[in-house]
Amino acid sequence: MKIIDKINYLIEEKEITKREFAKKLLSLEPILESTAKAPSESTIYGYLNGGRELKVELIPYIAEVLEVDEQELFRFDIEYASEYNIRYSKEAREILDLLQYAPKITIENIKNQLLEYKKIHLQTKV
Repeated sequence: MKIIDKINYLIEEKEITKREFAKKLLSLEPILESTAKAPSESTIYGYLNGGRELKVELIPYIAEVLEVDEQELFRFDIEYASEYNIRYSKEAREILDLLQYAPKITIENIKNQLLEYKKIHLQTKV
């Protein structure tokens, strides 16, 4: 996974648009060493779309906009490993947060159902 994939993932997680992200980033007035100016909005879109190489000096600003520490941009846990996981990781965390309200029998039923899905999944991989 590339850092830009993680940034795009976090933008989606924060439920902001790329345009909102670009505007917030520009409001911090980041200055690029190569030009001694802030990147343009179209340059930021180029970074986000993978058409331009992200400048390392933008990392602190990007982290601030996304409200994460800089190291988070470089963590590529299993959660981010595939398009499927990217799509469903937010929902999985929401479910985990809600489990505290479920009665024990419901949790047992969910566990048993997930074990069945796991068994089916593992059988199809063989």
